[in-house]
Amino acid sequence: MVAAAGAVLGPAAPASAHTVTAGADLRIAQTIAGAEVTVVIKGTSRVPGPLSVGVIAYQPVSGLPVSLQIRSVEDGHSVTGAAQAAADPAYTQLRVERTGPHELTLRAGDETAVIPFRVLVERESMGELLIYGGLFLAAMLLVGGLLTGATARPGRAMALAAGAAAGVTVAAMVIVFEPGLPAPPPDGAAPTSTAAQGRPYVQSRVETVPARPGAGEEFTLRVDLIDGSTGRPVDDLTAHHEALAHVVVTSQDGRYFRHVHPLRTAPGRLEVRLSADRPGRYLAYVELEREDSGGQLLPAHFEVAATTATSPPATTPASPQPDAPQPDAIATPQPATPASPHPGATATPSLPPATSATPRLQPATPIAGRPTTIELDTPPGVRPWLGMTGHLLLRDETGGFFGHVHEMGTPGSRVRFTFTFPAPGRYLAWIQYATADRIVTAPFTVDVAAAEAR
Repeated sequence: MVAAAGAVLGPAAPASAHTVTAGADLRIAQTIAGAEVTVVIKGTSRVPGPLSVGVIAYQPVSGLPVSLQIRSVEDGHSVTGAAQAAADPAYTQLRVERTGPHELTLRAGDETAVIPFRVLVERESMGELLIYGGLFLAAMLLVGGLLTGATARPGRAMALAAGAAAGVTVAAMVIVFEPGLPAPPPDGAAPTSTAAQGRPYVQSRVETVPARPGAGEEFTLRVDLIDGSTGRPVDDLTAHHEALAHVVVTSQDGRYFRHVHPLRTAPGRLEVRLSADRPGRYLAYVELEREDSGGQLLPAHFEVAATTATSPPATTPASPQPDAPQPDAIATPQPATPASPHPGATATPSLPPATSATPRLQPATPIAGRPTTIELDTPPGVRPWLGMTGHLLLRDETGGFFGHVHEMGTPGSRVRFTFTFPAPGRYLAWIQYATADRIVTAPFTVDVAAAEAR
């Protein structure tokens, strides 16, 4: 079996990632060419052999053409192909000649991403060799013992029978104890590190290109990741909830919201294209996980300048509002069964009545430091996105706190979350889930009360 996952060590990177299991598919979300897609690299049973690659579209795209190239990092051998992003994509087969580190280059529109991964093949365990070897040896010795006994050599026949019994005993012992033995590393896995475990957290530099984008203009949000101990680019990110990194961008007032997945454009560099329709201060939260280091949240902020065609920025925080659909935007809510209002949650006033579903909270007014259950009704046809049925993202009014929790159940008629608000105050929140052709975002606000003093 073959599996893949990011990321493989580049020339300037200090380490390589390997959080993969032979036989498992690799799924990496990407925001590319104005669409939210998930690249799937499926397992294969042999190498050399075919490797299937598909591109699942979650935003409403119509057959987005994608060019593919798989290159072996070790010998440079590469193969190319083409695919179309779709809700139910056809998979393209590309032949790989060896196991080990590879790169998948993905091109759509005028954007390019390079996804590092490893092709792995399960090795036969030593236990299997001992079991089949012991049984084979026992069978051969038994046959030899029978033939020897038939020729009136009882002493030799007894020795052969004893050998056969020993072979059966070895096989039986391996069958009993083999499940508790560690599995051998798959062929193509990264070498086991002998250095001390644990790597330092990533040091980041987040900037926009241009440095001060204008409202309504496209810009690139760039994240450079640096190892503070070596000064080298960090290129050993692991696949974390089906992405190398998750980036959430909101305006200070919460009326702008994006949850995107940047492209790896160079070792240690992630980029994603955005546009903001209003000037002001914007907050960015980058979620990632470095190999052998654990999850990490990198907060940052940037400014968007006013243009002659834009209105002045909001001066006070307000309920988060959905933006008009844009090529790089997450879709606004689709019709769903309206939920009963509760005092703890407020639906966005500007949403059409058919889509202004208000989440149900229990308790109705959340108490800081105590668990709160949040439910939202969903339409039929919800499908998993980023490995989960639903996502709840929230921050406080200042932007100093950010949270991200998941609906862990299977798709049904609602999504349900449990979250403990850390402090009293107003929180801006967004629930996201995926339907057949788009990602739905339901914004709302939550007012959290302080716990009563005892």
